[in-house]
Amino acid sequence: MLRLAANLSTLFTEVALEARFDAAAAAGFRAVEIQFPYALTAAELRSRIRDAGLTLALFNAPPGDAARGERGLAGLPGREAEFRSSVMRALDYATASACRRIHVMSGLRSPDVPVERQLATLRDNVAVAAELAAAAGVTLLLEPINRRDVPDYLLGDTGMALEVLSSLALPNLALQFDFYHQQIMAGDLARRFAELLPRIGHVQLADNPGRHEPGTGEIRYEWLLGQVASSAYEGWVGCEYVPSRDTASSLQWARPYLQP
Repeated sequence: MLRLAANLSTLFTEVALEARFDAAAAAGFRAVEIQFPYALTAAELRSRIRDAGLTLALFNAPPGDAARGERGLAGLPGREAEFRSSVMRALDYATASACRRIHVMSGLRSPDVPVERQLATLRDNVAVAAELAAAAGVTLLLEPINRRDVPDYLLGDTGMALEVLSSLALPNLALQFDFYHQQIMAGDLARRFAELLPRIGHVQLADNPGRHEPGTGEIRYEWLLGQVASSAYEGWVGCEYVPSRDTASSLQWARPYLQP
């Protein structure tokens, strides 16, 4: 069975964040994810999730200085203390909201630091973070992000992310598999999903080009989602797309998978 989660950072943006939880529930979603929930307090997040009768499937750890374009701290040498603090904050939110998945962003490539040093920092930081997360019953996720959209992202291809996962071999560290990024980086989506399934901890989707809803681009989602539904994957599928029109109209493709 395919279980969809609405990404409240990209869907239902016609209303304020506080109102998006109820909007998602009214649309038939039983779970949501949020890129960065920190505009709410942890207590407010817990209340919004509880009152809407939802599960919080995923959110990101703080990315650093977002106003300066930072995309995570895990792979940035010299920022280890700040990274640990960001993980502790994320775990506070996870505990409050009963969320069991946190995406830890690697950060951008630094022109002054060898990539090998950044990857070593990433491994060390993630190992520390995973130990903290394990005590809270949380799984950490690493997501490769395509370098067309984010040219300097450290984990800019799936192979790099898999190398980090393999080198650490931690039970609460997994791959975040976004069909949109995967299509841009490599394509061959059904085969890649099937091959990587044992390492996948969370799935997301959007069509390409445009990062809009399924049916607006080149990915044959009706067939592809059937492959996901018939696989051994039991987690949520996050709808992290930017609607090409209003959110309600953009959900026509999802009606077969949503609660009445």
